[in-house]
Amino acid sequence: MEALKACYGDGSSDSDSESAPSAPKSAPSEAFTPLPPPPISLLDPPTVLDLQIGQTARIRSFPHVDGNYALHVYIPINISSPSKKELSAFLKKVSSREPNLNVVEVDVPLNILCQNYEKLEQVALGREFHISLGRTVPIRVHQIDSVISMLRQKLQIQHQFWIDFNRWEVFVNDDHTRTFLSVEVVQGGLLEITKQIEAVNTIYRLHNLPEFYKDPRPHISLAWALGDIAHSLKKVVDEEMKCAVGKSFKKCIFSCKFKGIECKIGKKAYTICKISDGQ
Repeated sequence: MEALKACYGDGSSDSDSESAPSAPKSAPSEAFTPLPPPPISLLDPPTVLDLQIGQTARIRSFPHVDGNYALHVYIPINISSPSKKELSAFLKKVSSREPNLNVVEVDVPLNILCQNYEKLEQVALGREFHISLGRTVPIRVHQIDSVISMLRQKLQIQHQFWIDFNRWEVFVNDDHTRTFLSVEVVQGGLLEITKQIEAVNTIYRLHNLPEFYKDPRPHISLAWALGDIAHSLKKVVDEEMKCAVGKSFKKCIFSCKFKGIECKIGKKAYTICKISDGQ
């Protein structure tokens, strides 16, 4: 997965400015001169912009080679405001028991954001998420036009449908260097997305690229941790889900409309198909 944001620091701040110097002792005969008030910023709790981002190690799924560009085909997903509140509540419970989780692509510790629901919704759930329709793989520059052309040809005719995220799930990447807390599509939209994955696989095959997993499980990831902690994280998630079911049973965690397919090659994004609300 690619890094999304890594430049949140304040260039004017440094570690030395955090601690105020001690006031010199004045002689008894001298008049006392009060120190100036502290900066207003010190009176406020730190904002998300003050958080140190990017300190956790990032591991590339494949080595960088000059002339190669990372290819990623996906469905953009945005979470509605009502759904963010319920997701935030669940994330807060999980992070209180599993402190090693970070926000996907922003690399802020989740338990820090959970101290403020507004920041949690904005940073952890306010970004665009992706349902992958193919592996993120390297391609050569001469393959770009062909890949984009074939993707548009095979995927341009799509209809609008609802995507239901029904289940919390834990995934581990191929080399077991990262564990992900995700929400998975297991019912509504699964058939349509599976067909789209098959179309992308066909194009990958024609370009000698590795195909997607044999039994694809469409999902979006909300948080991650270094290493393989699937067993412990799965246990926490299952226990919290049982508690949630006991209070109010819901068949779907949240839903959204399918609105199109995007492709990113290197830093450039391409629209493969786009569905208007009227369709």
